[in-house]
Amino acid sequence: MLRSFAAVTDDNTEILTVGTMPGAASLAAGEYYAYKRNHFWPIIFALFNGGEPLNSYEQKISLLLSHKIGLWDSLQYCDRQGSLDKDIRRESPNNFKVLFKRRPKIRRVVFNGLAARRYFLKYNDISDGLEYVLMPSTSPANASKSFEEKLALWRSVLKPGR
Repeated sequence: MLRSFAAVTDDNTEILTVGTMPGAASLAAGEYYAYKRNHFWPIIFALFNGGEPLNSYEQKISLLLSHKIGLWDSLQYCDRQGSLDKDIRRESPNNFKVLFKRRPKIRRVVFNGLAARRYFLKYNDISDGLEYVLMPSTSPANASKSFEEKLALWRSVLKPGR
């Protein structure tokens, strides 16, 4: 069984970005979105760091948290060969009810792709008072949108009004 990471949040987190399950590169590195072709970190750098990449995972997480953005996955455990969400079997969910209670400032849940939303909704009720937004996956497997298109869409939910 593969195991996801702990939630990346703090007392100021207002936006929670929810993926499905870390891919093989992320699991090997012990870091969210470690696969070099995933667009997640380049989008974050474009929005919050003048496009300049950060090499340290700790710096990346600090950048997110400084903008009140957290990370977690819909699933805590699963079986999967490779990194594709379509290959997930025997999944077990993360406990969002506990997280939302512990982090009451979370007001927006942003799903990084269809599978993240599908698994979240399979195991969780929609909480009153929270906004749920489906975004195009930042995975390179999602080639239906260019980086620029993804960036514009992600900007609209991570930096609304700007």
